Amino acid sequence: MSDNAQAQPSDDHVVLGKLTSPYGVKGWLKVYSYTGPMEGILDYAEWVLRHDGRLVRRRLVQGRRHGKGLVALLEGVDSREAAEALAGAEILLPKAELPELSGDDYYWYQLEGLKVVTREGVVLGRIAYLFETGANDVMVVKGQGDDAIDDRERLLPFLPDDVVLDVDLEAGVMRVDWDPEF
Repeated sequence: MSDNAQAQPSDDHVVLGKLTSPYGVKGWLKVYSYTGPMEGILDYAEWVLRHDGRLVRRRLVQGRRHGKGLVALLEGVDSREAAEALAGAEILLPKAELPELSGDDYYWYQLEGLKVVTREGVVLGRIAYLFETGANDVMVVKGQGDDAIDDRERLLPFLPDDVVLDVDLEAGVMRVDWDPEF
């Protein structure tokens, strides 16, 4: 999997990260990035910020790694007060602007909501979200509705050709090699 950008299911945008708090007095902001690698968020020259229910575009003037995180300076944000006003904003990118992925690579937002079915046709549920563990990405599959075998929550490793047998985005289905009892 190439990128762990997150999205709201009905949204035209992908959530790349969020602005957390001001950094210094000249308008810089601390950035929490959902992209992999973390610095990937800095590759986009313009960000769409969702804050207080409004969308606003801001050009990225500068961005860099700082300690274990990132900091960024946005056009029109030149004071600590202006930065404080944007703290908590989500950083979005229109899905249409995401780079094309090749082969069996997927953005997380594409997998979220897929129905998960075993090789034998047992419906385990739908992918609620994914997270990183270091060894591999993990899918959280919640069994509810859609003829799911039960209402359990299962953690399945995202391992193509091992656990993940097939992904059909058009049909909204992922086929897996997984024991429903596990």
